[in-house]
Amino acid sequence: MDPRVNELHDRIAQKVGPQRYKVWFKGTTEFAFADEFVSVSVPNQFVGSWIEKHFVEVIRSISSDLAGKTLDVAFVIDPELAKNLRKKQPDSQVDFVTNNPEREARARKKLGSPPPAAVPDRSFAEFVVGESNRLAYTTAISVAEAPSGRQFNPLFIHGGCGIGKTHLLQAIYHRLKEALPNKTCRYLTGEDFTNNYIFALKSGEIDSFRHRYRNVDVLIIDDVHFFSNKVGTQNEFLHTFNAIDIGCRQLVLASDAHPKMISQMSESLVTRFVSGMVVKVESPDYQTRAEVLRRRATKMKCDVPEPVIQYIAEHCQANIRELEGALYKLVLLASVTQKPITLSLAVQGLQDLIQKTTSIVRLSDIESVVSIFFGLNPADLHTSRKSRTIALARGVAMYLARQSTDMSFPEIGRFMGNKNHSTVLLACRRIKNLVKEDSMVKWLTAAGEREMSIRAVLSELGEQLGQPISF
Repeated sequence: MDPRVNELHDRIAQKVGPQRYKVWFKGTTEFAFADEFVSVSVPNQFVGSWIEKHFVEVIRSISSDLAGKTLDVAFVIDPELAKNLRKKQPDSQVDFVTNNPEREARARKKLGSPPPAAVPDRSFAEFVVGESNRLAYTTAISVAEAPSGRQFNPLFIHGGCGIGKTHLLQAIYHRLKEALPNKTCRYLTGEDFTNNYIFALKSGEIDSFRHRYRNVDVLIIDDVHFFSNKVGTQNEFLHTFNAIDIGCRQLVLASDAHPKMISQMSESLVTRFVSGMVVKVESPDYQTRAEVLRRRATKMKCDVPEPVIQYIAEHCQANIRELEGALYKLVLLASVTQKPITLSLAVQGLQDLIQKTTSIVRLSDIESVVSIFFGLNPADLHTSRKSRTIALARGVAMYLARQSTDMSFPEIGRFMGNKNHSTVLLACRRIKNLVKEDSMVKWLTAAGEREMSIRAVLSELGEQLGQPISF
């Protein structure tokens, strides 16, 4: 093993603290060094997204120091790592995510409010345009060139994980900073807005908070679905939204789900969201996938033959992260075996990974859509908890996984918190019986009990996934 890997683990543990390291890294995250990047292998999309949002700069800084040069950070979903998840680890992850705003507020009150994080330098020139994202790209360009708040306000971009929403938002931010430096533009995530709001309340700085976000020319917020089930944050953001809109200034928002599919979001906010331009980014088509791979290979300074590009593009169809993960894996394999990158090496080295990852990535999309619909965190579905809402959401996710992937009962169980075969079988059978009887289902929300027919639930989720459900 590369000695730098152990050193990287040790230094990350020192930097983020033992609790965070145990919850997000220990035993389930693997690192590998290549010439131009460090690969971070994770068990599922949820863990990868959390690490990317909260610890990527720590990983980049330490790995670059160990390598003696600046390295990029590449995330790869490795389904085999799901077997290493400790039984209670998903429970700990949910606790960490759920309590994070309060925890961050307490920490900030002690240390003072930290400077805002740098926005990754992504541009429109780097964005690969295809039929799946052309409308979102065009409207994003329009807003970046003329953020008047009159044409598209808000611009609301939604779609699955890893298909370019964040890239577009960050490209808008940097285009505005470059072309219109006199405009005040702020970019942050829904989680950042929530944490900053709680900190402002606890530290008596709410007036400063409101001035910071209500008196901007352009406010860009990613992951708006994070506001779900947070009544105080939603009320505050509604006032922020109104202040910006009345002033004919611009809002740009993004979410993993359509506004109407975000559970426990106030009707007032949903109405405001859909009053502007709502546009969906679909999974990339073949030509887009191939071009993404070509550009990524060029950036990594790797000679990847066109047949290899075509092989990966044909077999990795879910999202950009899946594509890049396969390419990173192939580059590492070539480096370790000291063989050139060929179609033969790609077929031999990636076939098993592609087969498993395609299903697990699709399952990650299902988990994301289902959790947002029921007002949960994706990790809730992996936990051992059995509340009415979690049990219903978990059963629906398992049923949809059987309907839209080729995963077996044991595979679905393994990737949803190491549940056993019978748990998945019984959950799917229960949902199937509810569908057969066209039954109503109930679950609890912060606003009280909600009730819908199971067929309506599955139909809405199927539409969001782009795969209509037949009964």
